[in-house]
Amino acid sequence: MTGWRLLLTRPAEDCAALAVTLGEAGVHGSCMPLLEIESLAVSEMHRALARNLERYCAVIVVSKQAARLGLALLAEQWPRLPALAWFTVGAATAEVLESAGLNVHFPATGDDSEALLRLPELQAALACASPRLLIMRGEDGRELLAEQLTTQGVHVDYLPLYRRRLPDYPARALSRLIEAERLNGLVVSSGQGFEHLRRLAAQDWPRLARLPLFVPSPRVAESARQAGAQNVVDCRGASATALLAALQETPVPAF
Repeated sequence: MTGWRLLLTRPAEDCAALAVTLGEAGVHGSCMPLLEIESLAVSEMHRALARNLERYCAVIVVSKQAARLGLALLAEQWPRLPALAWFTVGAATAEVLESAGLNVHFPATGDDSEALLRLPELQAALACASPRLLIMRGEDGRELLAEQLTTQGVHVDYLPLYRRRLPDYPARALSRLIEAERLNGLVVSSGQGFEHLRRLAAQDWPRLARLPLFVPSPRVAESARQAGAQNVVDCRGASATALLAALQETPVPAF
């Protein structure tokens, strides 16, 4: 895969780890985090949801940040967590929860909401009288999960734990980095990550929109195409493994 030179946009810690993994596969990765994680202040609402964890049939944790912050909050209320069914969208988030001794289910293929909703273990966990489910997430995101589950008669509560903001960068910093390092591909890990990419690109977006853009799901792919991205590659997952597989199947641009 020598020849790929990618812009990586995850939060700083995750971005650095991805760059190392890609480097081992012969792919150059240049980090420009477009998501900065800011923990939300813990309110009485947060504590009440944590105290009442036992009333839920299942918990879905949507990101590593949600897993870390959620576990810290629950530790204040529960010396030992009650026996619940735990779910994540992907393996990386599951690893955070498993390190705390939890048994976690996640889709074997497809790191997206649609794959999680099809998971038999999730359907089994919610096959009870008056099912309730808790989603640990940021201030927003994964609305599809709640929408679909609500139509199935599931009561869904959100536990918001953080917000994601665009770090401050000088004007045209994105374009200058791409030009200076001769980057030939862009990688985003979420819909919000793509929104921040486009916002930061500003007047340079029509030119950057010609670069291959690697995204984690069909929904992000559709949003990117509607915004003018001309070469969108759906990795069907946000993991390094999914990205590497997509890179193998995508020709390196000639320009």
